[in-house]
Amino acid sequence: MEQVTFYNGVKMPIVGYGVYQVSKEECEHCVLDALAVGYRSIDTAQSYFNEEQVGNAIVKSGVPRKDIFLTTKVWIEHYGYEEAKKAVLESMRKLQTEYLDLVLLHQPFSDYYGAYRALEDLYGEGKLRAIGVSNFYPDRLVDIASFSRIKPMVNQVETHPFHQQTEAKKWMDKYGIQMEAWAPFGEGRGGLFENPVLAQLADKYNKTTAQIILRWHIQRGVVVIPKSTHKARMEENLQVFDFVLEPEDMNRISALDKKQSSFFSHSDPAMVEWFVKMVEERKKKQ
Repeated sequence: MEQVTFYNGVKMPIVGYGVYQVSKEECEHCVLDALAVGYRSIDTAQSYFNEEQVGNAIVKSGVPRKDIFLTTKVWIEHYGYEEAKKAVLESMRKLQTEYLDLVLLHQPFSDYYGAYRALEDLYGEGKLRAIGVSNFYPDRLVDIASFSRIKPMVNQVETHPFHQQTEAKKWMDKYGIQMEAWAPFGEGRGGLFENPVLAQLADKYNKTTAQIILRWHIQRGVVVIPKSTHKARMEENLQVFDFVLEPEDMNRISALDKKQSSFFSHSDPAMVEWFVKMVEERKKKQ
């Protein structure tokens, strides 16, 4: 497995397994399958409500904890210094681990500065090997990289052939921050898997369209965490290290960029209001 190296020297597999939208009922056996076929990086989050199942799977797998790169994310309702610190320790309890390899702030809203200071302190205490953010646009990323004690090591964002984030990647590269794709396939929106250019390349390299997309990410130096609940598909998503896309084919994929999100914009005030409403509704349920 190829790895990327953060500016603090910590290494992370360039392909991991993500459990977003994997139900509690499925999550444990899916993570067990992922570890069985060779994944050594698992990505979860407080807002996925499956940290306990991920923790159970890691323990049952028999794979040594030191061989697994484990990521979780702090959700907005736990922002602010004290709440974020408490929430990370609770995630560690659910995940049955004494340390986490990477913890990210999930969204760029509310008191993310207070939450980030908590991550910095937990990093200083050795409980976190790396810290970072998710969904931070270049302006907010430069802001937090410039006015915090410890620069984020990772920014996990939406990126795929239809939304390549080339400008955002330039800023991440400038500040030495690793780009990670939370939607490497864009969930297939906009007919991505049926795109004729990608289909032609799949035929050329005798690979699937999904494998072409993952290989494109890897050659850009982007970490990917594809999600699947099917073991065969998990295996397929790892079989991307035995070929290389030629420069002209990388350029053909680059030309597919629509330069807009397939999901939503974090800079849209209406979307910010949606996040606020979701946080308020979840607080009522607690």
